[in-house]
Amino acid sequence: MTLYPTDRLALFIDGANLHSATKALNADLDFKRMLEAFREKAVLVRAYYYTAVVEGEEFSAVRPLVDWLGYNGFSVVTKPVKRFTDAQGYSRMKGNMDIEIAVDMLELAPRIDHAILFSGDGDFRRLVQAVQAKGVRVTVVSTMKSQPPQIADELRRQADAFVELADLLVDYGRPRGERA
Repeated sequence: MTLYPTDRLALFIDGANLHSATKALNADLDFKRMLEAFREKAVLVRAYYYTAVVEGEEFSAVRPLVDWLGYNGFSVVTKPVKRFTDAQGYSRMKGNMDIEIAVDMLELAPRIDHAILFSGDGDFRRLVQAVQAKGVRVTVVSTMKSQPPQIADELRRQADAFVELADLLVDYGRPRGERA
């Protein structure tokens, strides 16, 4: 991806989507090293991380990550998971952060030159188009190297650039489960 030293840059990380993609690639992302690298290459305005959290549980696997990110340069946006019963009577959970990502990206667009969206969700195609219309370059980070691919074709086509997550993991990744 092309970054210029004067680029005002913002990261928008769809936590659930990125987790799914890194899991499919059997790796974890080193958020600290990645954030430091973006700060060296451009003017990092904001790094958002979006995730739904399960309220009221004694232990949540995502809580330590959310806490760490919040103390280490990320603006963490969370909302409670909603529980519901599907048509077959099974209890399910839902925690979609699409609206939060869209609102934040559109609000920040006048103050940035480049947005990097870590998600493969095709629902973001129209958001990317709207942000591009405001003069912002949009790079999408996801993967085509998993089975099935995690990136929606329409999102990849709309973006100004697509970065293969597996390529980023060469510099900012580690095998799944390994501690930093």
